[in-house]
Amino acid sequence: MAAVQITGLTGDTREVPGEPLDALAADLVGPLIYPDDEVFAEATAIWNGMIKKRPAVVVRPANVSDVVRTLEFVRDNQLQLSIKGGGHNIAGLALCDGGVTLDMSTMNDVKVDAEARRVRVGPGCNLGDVDRATQEHGLATTLGFVSATGVAGLTLGGGFGYLTRRFGWTVDDLEEVEIVTADGTVRRASRTENDDLFWALRGGGGNFGIVTEFVLRLHEVGPQVTAGVIAWPASEADAVLAVFRSVAESAPRELTSVVVRRNAPPAPWLPESAHGTPVVMVLACHSGSLEQAQADLAPIKALGEPLADLIVVKDYVAQQTLLDATQPKGMHYYWKSEFVPALSDELFAAYNAQFVGLTAPANQMVLFQIDGALNEHPEDDGAMGNREAAFACVIQAMWKPDSGADDANREWVRNAWQAIRPFSTGGNYVNFQTEDEADERTVASYRDNYARLERIKARYDPSNVFRVNRNIRP
Repeated sequence: MAAVQITGLTGDTREVPGEPLDALAADLVGPLIYPDDEVFAEATAIWNGMIKKRPAVVVRPANVSDVVRTLEFVRDNQLQLSIKGGGHNIAGLALCDGGVTLDMSTMNDVKVDAEARRVRVGPGCNLGDVDRATQEHGLATTLGFVSATGVAGLTLGGGFGYLTRRFGWTVDDLEEVEIVTADGTVRRASRTENDDLFWALRGGGGNFGIVTEFVLRLHEVGPQVTAGVIAWPASEADAVLAVFRSVAESAPRELTSVVVRRNAPPAPWLPESAHGTPVVMVLACHSGSLEQAQADLAPIKALGEPLADLIVVKDYVAQQTLLDATQPKGMHYYWKSEFVPALSDELFAAYNAQFVGLTAPANQMVLFQIDGALNEHPEDDGAMGNREAAFACVIQAMWKPDSGADDANREWVRNAWQAIRPFSTGGNYVNFQTEDEADERTVASYRDNYARLERIKARYDPSNVFRVNRNIRP
């Protein structure tokens, strides 16, 4: 193999001779992939089409030994490294431009121990892989709400979804990890082994090593839940928000409700006459008894004359894929998030104001209820923190790559974000930080936990090998 120009650890470009690359390829079970290889495009495809990064080479490890060998190569040659799990991070952290990318997609085993209520998850798994396997036993762990999301990135950034009210952040279900740290050592980390490292991994992102296995706690959920979406014309927004607040304040933890404002998508479940018109929607997932769900959801289902009501008894795995079609791969995405401690008239007024005259077809603001179990933990129980959060407010823009709408959509998101910030806890969700976020936003996402993260980073990665992330510098 001829020499390859690869981005160095500090951003410089280094010429790596063919011999070390050939030696690396010979030592691996999985393939070393170059840009002219047929599978390169697949190995580097990520969800957010706005990210324009192209690694010099990709390693698709088959096992932990491949991960260790690749890390050794990167470290010895002082090269930049990124880790690709599901490739769903909005900032494109799966890729490093001109560097070495570890594509973990083939390390995707899911092993369910139904008796112990534990699931072992490979770093290449998506949420759908885990949900399908665990639901065969009527069990689930707390994951997100788009099935193509990678389990690794979701978990390392904290994680929330429809089960968060019952069981907490995703990292509150995390029991143990296997991880390769910067020195090439394979370690186990849990509350009783390498507990400082485990603390940092519970929300601290990819700063501390390459996780090669996650062990997550399982709970009895499903296989059927009462869930779905109901939509009204935006003229009903005040009434919908009032009922949403009333239900959220009184609902048992089995019920998670989410409110969304946007222009109606051209979805087959909405009347064609409503397509492109302003709407307000409530998504709900009730994982309790079907009888209790009917009573708890009655105020929402009785409200006004909805355009469509798809809240029905369904499989939990179906609810977990409900939003997949709204997040297609390759579109341009730009988001901001804030955690909110409570709903108020003033918050609702700021929320509604962002939709006056909005013509963008897919921009939306989400208020996702998460209060419950996570609030019962102390702030320093894992790096994720943000234990006073009751709702996640997510401001989202999506547009076609060739539409010329980049600047307008980013401006809308930023303006809406500034309008919502006065109602924030001060915290935000690190997984939703975009490529252009300042370092201060990462510090704000961890707040009082940040200093401890710095100390642990200095211990396990003093040279900052793992820097293609929301970086915590040693």
